[in-house]
Amino acid sequence: MDLRSLPDGLSPQQRCDERRRRIEQESGADLSFTQEKDERIGQADEKNCEQMFGSVPLPVGYAGPLTFTGSSGEKTTVHLPLATTEGALVASVNRGCKVLSETNVHTDSVHHGITRSLAFAVGDNADAHVPKTDDESANGVRSFIVELGVKSTEWKQIAQSTSNHLRVISHDVDAWDSTVFLTLAFDTDEAMGMNMATIAAQAVAEWIVEHMTEHSPRLLTVAGNVDSDKKPSKRTHDKGRGYEVTAEALLPAALIRDVLKTSATAMKAVAEAKLEKGSVIAGAIGSNLHAANIVAALYLATGQDAAHTVEGSLTDTTVERKGEDLLVKVRLPAVLVGVRGGGTALPAQHQCLQLLLGKQSSLHPKKQLAETIGAAVLAGEISLLAAQANHSLASAHKKHAR
Repeated sequence: MDLRSLPDGLSPQQRCDERRRRIEQESGADLSFTQEKDERIGQADEKNCEQMFGSVPLPVGYAGPLTFTGSSGEKTTVHLPLATTEGALVASVNRGCKVLSETNVHTDSVHHGITRSLAFAVGDNADAHVPKTDDESANGVRSFIVELGVKSTEWKQIAQSTSNHLRVISHDVDAWDSTVFLTLAFDTDEAMGMNMATIAAQAVAEWIVEHMTEHSPRLLTVAGNVDSDKKPSKRTHDKGRGYEVTAEALLPAALIRDVLKTSATAMKAVAEAKLEKGSVIAGAIGSNLHAANIVAALYLATGQDAAHTVEGSLTDTTVERKGEDLLVKVRLPAVLVGVRGGGTALPAQHQCLQLLLGKQSSLHPKKQLAETIGAAVLAGEISLLAAQANHSLASAHKKHAR
């Protein structure tokens, strides 16, 4: 089935329609509900999705308003577009926003940058007919690592020459036998930057292979998994990736009683069982209630890479008693977002992104977006914790999700 050889002069909608016609003819399936209009396709057919034949409508619900004080010290009010098919999710986050509107929410963030980890085989191209001892191999790896540091200024310049909007902010080196991993962290300005990072990393790899020949490095892959892109890992959980975001709020006892319909004692008991014990028994990396729900819904609505939700699942939620009150905190070690590029330029996603960003603070817009997501996750965590504490979770799903 050929979906690429299409007549010249077709509009995006016509190209999608023709592909869909061919797929229906080949498969016998009815795909009529995936039809989309030109003005809603935007650049997707050319830049975001190969062999596009339509789109799948995804409901978007509103939660908010949500007010928080960001790391700049400015108070910001935002509105949350949540793209989801999970009944009760939007209602739950909306309740969390209501709770947080009656107390003070503070967010903070650290920018670790987007990462790519190159993997090199060191020394296995030279004198291959002469076996190397373990000591010789280890010495070769060590000297290669030393020279990577010595020549870091040069290969960083190579990386930064690939884009005016990319800067190397740090690097790490790991080794396993004769395999050396060079993990590069980049500031990619307003873009999430995974593609930019990959292009820059490839350029660095080629330079290293060409200019460090005495170590006979051979590039194995431009993506060696130490960066753990779109995968859960303890390294990402512990060290952070993209933006590491924290958000916290003190919940007065009266607010817990009147709005959440439970008590600090009950919420703390659930937190101890679920977050401090259940997660440990399961061997979880990250202990939270449903952070990925909120991350996924906001990513989908605003054109982020939805696969990075897996890093959002690494969130830690902690609950502390402060007398009769509760201090609830969330730490998201890896919020990977952009305000330019990828799906953010698609018409509907762009509008939802503007809604979520709201009035621009003095923060970099990408940093503001990351902290907004952190505050939204806090709202969702508090609401679900209360629902489990007063045993209303099942009834809420029965009411909203059937």
